[in-house]
Amino acid sequence: MKKLILPAILMIALVSCKKEVVVEEVVPTIPEKEVTEIPVSEECYLGIMKKDTVSLKLEIKGDQVISGNMSTKYYQKDKNEGTLYGEMKGDTLYADYTFTSEGILSVRQVAFLKKGDTFVEGFGEVVGDKKGKVNFKDKKALKFDNSTVLKKVDCKM
Repeated sequence: MKKLILPAILMIALVSCKKEVVVEEVVPTIPEKEVTEIPVSEECYLGIMKKDTVSLKLEIKGDQVISGNMSTKYYQKDKNEGTLYGEMKGDTLYADYTFTSEGILSVRQVAFLKKGDTFVEGFGEVVGDKKGKVNFKDKKALKFDNSTVLKKVDCKM
């Protein structure tokens, strides 16, 4: 009987020690980044100075001009039409204006100072680069003299 008791005790000890441990796997959840979509606004401006006309249509996202169109018609000169890409730096829009005039594609830098519901075009000394683009020599020396003022208008015109 002693021979049966010892194996029985060992069996009970093994069974009682063999406890199954259940480990739950915890998968950390990474919170989704809150995406705040920056809205795109559309703004249109028109300037009529005696017999000259300048129109501007901008699509702005934050401080970037994601697209824009500009058309200039100066009295007794060819009409220029083209696209604008640039950004607002403070209250000033600096952009590259790619346009066609007399069948020739050109690129020049433009600047407009925003004053309320108007844009005033800036002028200054320019220089050409190796690729033919015309840039302002010194942006700090630009003159916003109110000779070309574009007023905000309804874009559906």
